[in-house]
Amino acid sequence: MENLWNDVIPYWNEEFIEADETAARKPTITAYPANSKGAVIIFPGGGYVIRADHEGTAYAKWLQSIGLTAFVVEYRVAPYKHPAEISDAMRAVKYVRYYADKYGIDKDKIAVMGSSAGGHLAASVSVHYDKKMYEDTDEIDKESCKPDATILCYPVIDMFEYRHDGSRKNLIGERALHSDKELMSLYKHVTPNTPPTFIWHTSSDQAVPVENSLMYADALSKVQVSYEMHIYPIGSHGLGLADSIPHVAQWKDSLEKWIKLNDLI
Repeated sequence: MENLWNDVIPYWNEEFIEADETAARKPTITAYPANSKGAVIIFPGGGYVIRADHEGTAYAKWLQSIGLTAFVVEYRVAPYKHPAEISDAMRAVKYVRYYADKYGIDKDKIAVMGSSAGGHLAASVSVHYDKKMYEDTDEIDKESCKPDATILCYPVIDMFEYRHDGSRKNLIGERALHSDKELMSLYKHVTPNTPPTFIWHTSSDQAVPVENSLMYADALSKVQVSYEMHIYPIGSHGLGLADSIPHVAQWKDSLEKWIKLNDLI
């Protein structure tokens, strides 16, 4: 485990340390090395208030087992709000790219992955990579934060009709401005330069409606960005590897094939 930032952490707030133990932890990144061409940077889900281990470490160990280098990011969550979270995500991509030689990976084969709110964060950096969310702090920040591929597991995408209330509240506040809702409704910002994307969701998800994934896929389709999507008929929200539901657990096999198709392994 390494600190994601060096001396300067944008939007760091010392007052949060006394109010919330989680907020006292500085953002970190943990490597799970393998002999692969590329790497996947994982943002665990948790409604922007926690970071679920079964959507972080569990994914990383599985990716490592199929021969792919993975990184798990402990990004900031509530009481931090936007743009602290996306700053950590951008920094993580820059960090892995900067240290690509150290981990024996190609700096042009870096994917981001996230579930639920972590999926929102992965998609955020995939569409907003060209926006300056913080001032450069060191040499690492001179690297590009644009991912080369995106993996979204039952992601939060919309901040309006199909929103996840907890994620929206924790990220942009209960009384968020319309402009912030627009900015964080990520399907609205897909362009032909958005990275190719793998998406899976269940149609029975009651926490984050499947429309979130459908809207993102539709936006990708309209600008002819390559994507693969799997919608499963059963399963609640937050399944992670989904080993308890074999039909849904097929997503891992599909993802492995997609990873090979995109020459990450």
